[in-house]
Amino acid sequence: MLFQDMEKIIELKSIELADMLGIGDQHIKLIESSMPVSISARGGRLSIKGNDDDIQKVDNLFKEMSGTFSSKGALHSNDVSNLIKLIKTNSTNLNGTINKNNIVYKSRKGAVGPRTKGQVSFLENVIQNDIAFGIGPAGTGKTFLSMAFALASLEENEVDRIILCRPAVEAGENLGFLPGDLKEKVDPYLSPLYDALDALLPKKKLGALIENKNIEIVPLAYMRGRTLDNAFIILDEAQNSTAMQMKMFLTRLGMGSKAIINGDTTQIDLAGNKLSGLIQAKKILQNVGGIGFTYFDDSDIVRHPLVKKIIVAYDANDKKNGD
Repeated sequence: MLFQDMEKIIELKSIELADMLGIGDQHIKLIESSMPVSISARGGRLSIKGNDDDIQKVDNLFKEMSGTFSSKGALHSNDVSNLIKLIKTNSTNLNGTINKNNIVYKSRKGAVGPRTKGQVSFLENVIQNDIAFGIGPAGTGKTFLSMAFALASLEENEVDRIILCRPAVEAGENLGFLPGDLKEKVDPYLSPLYDALDALLPKKKLGALIENKNIEIVPLAYMRGRTLDNAFIILDEAQNSTAMQMKMFLTRLGMGSKAIINGDTTQIDLAGNKLSGLIQAKKILQNVGGIGFTYFDDSDIVRHPLVKKIIVAYDANDKKNGD
């Protein structure tokens, strides 16, 4: 049985049509090549033709595009591609913007909150537990969301400071032989944490928080001997912590503190046959009350569309070779 295409008209009242459609209608062409719909623009109105389900998805897509443009001041093809992927997998909240009940933090670039099913589970995990693990591939938003959780807690006076750390895995180089002082030696290992903070906070505000020790960014090894009360602690790239380092980190937790541990167990760079602290923690702590685990997969990837394809290709190759 054949079904006649339906049509829906969308009026764009608060945004220039050219900004939404892209140069030469490139965004429309991208949508039409990815979804079974026909889109035409007349004046400030868009006509979408297709079946009811696809029309609804495209309607939601344009709302997401409008929200992205409003928060970023621009809308690029990569943004549209990522939104199409999320809409097609039905993994967004699909109400035009991030669900207002799930907004974690209002950054300098707009509202930050979970946009995939895995990220929503991560939010629930962090809220319900004092120690939360986020485990999964690159590009799933683990670090970025963790920073947003921590900054929200700091600004709401739930904690007094944020401690951010990563293992300084020496990929063939010994820190003692690298030029420069300690900060110059370890900063390259910590740059992803700075990048996430820079995306969330204005430079002056970030500088003041670091200067006043409200935010500390340190290598994992420098956590030894500390007890951290009223702090939000984040361990990034936890797969590269040793079993001893992981235990040391977890036992730094003081009164009134929360911790997030993020990592990707497929990207372990530890030398020799050292056991990853993240893998050991999964086995030992899985059923401990107050500790929660969220497992992300490639449906949660929100980076460039090629990132998902790359990860899937490598995973398939690993399975083929029995790695």
